[in-house]
Amino acid sequence: MKPYRSILFVPGHRPAWAEKAVASGADCVVLDLEDSVPAEQKVAARATVAETIGRIRATHPDVGLLVRVNPLATRLTGADLEAVVVPGLDGVFAPKIEQATDVLRYDTLLDHFEARNGVTGLEYIVPVETVQAIQNCREVALASPRIGAMIGPSAEHADIARAVGYEWTPEGLETLYLRSRVLLACREAGIHALTGLWEDLENLDGLREFALRGRRLGFRGMIAIHPKHVETVNDVFTPSAEDVAFYEGMVEAYEAAAAEGTGALRYRGLHIDKAHYDKAVEWLDRAAGFRQAGEQA
Repeated sequence: MKPYRSILFVPGHRPAWAEKAVASGADCVVLDLEDSVPAEQKVAARATVAETIGRIRATHPDVGLLVRVNPLATRLTGADLEAVVVPGLDGVFAPKIEQATDVLRYDTLLDHFEARNGVTGLEYIVPVETVQAIQNCREVALASPRIGAMIGPSAEHADIARAVGYEWTPEGLETLYLRSRVLLACREAGIHALTGLWEDLENLDGLREFALRGRRLGFRGMIAIHPKHVETVNDVFTPSAEDVAFYEGMVEAYEAAAAEGTGALRYRGLHIDKAHYDKAVEWLDRAAGFRQAGEQA
């Protein structure tokens, strides 16, 4: 999956909001058919979402476009996918996955509708929303090559808060264990690790600090629920010019030393060796992907 820095949600039955979401600079927009769409509007919203995908893709070829479908237990998922798996879609935001067999059920549906509708290569972003999902996050992350990203839960009022029963704080210590388990599952599976959302719409300073803590832990992008949050999230998860210069210098210094037969050296006051070099190379590869996302946004 592309290294999305910001994933912004919009209600699927509000097509004008999707345009605003793209204009915000979000790397990825999720058109929602689940919680934000009233029950009596869900059927009509499917056609609206399919039309929105085509319209946005025609004018914004690089933005990520996903659809959050209704969970499998609702028995609406198949009809959702039948309508929205159309050319231009990048993937499915797959709610309420709790075990590997849930992923396989999604795979069966997606295989069918990809073939039927002439679409290929769709991926999943999987939110971790229940206690069972936390317990099984490793097997879920490894269940299918379609799994492109998982989200470490952190919400103040969403499903995971109710399921676990924690009392939310801006510092996030109450969800540190939950998020860490998901992060390790993502690393093992080689998928994109996303941190959860910040619900206080007006507190951009709090948003920045929360996003920074997620990045320091190891997450590489974040869910957003309002366009005004996108700029801050993108800034936090975009590697700085100073960091790029630091790691480029480390790579150059190590390669020069290695060419002369030296495996350990001093760089900017630090002892570095092959392990540091390997981290720097990997970091720069990832940073290149993030910089490309920023240039395309």
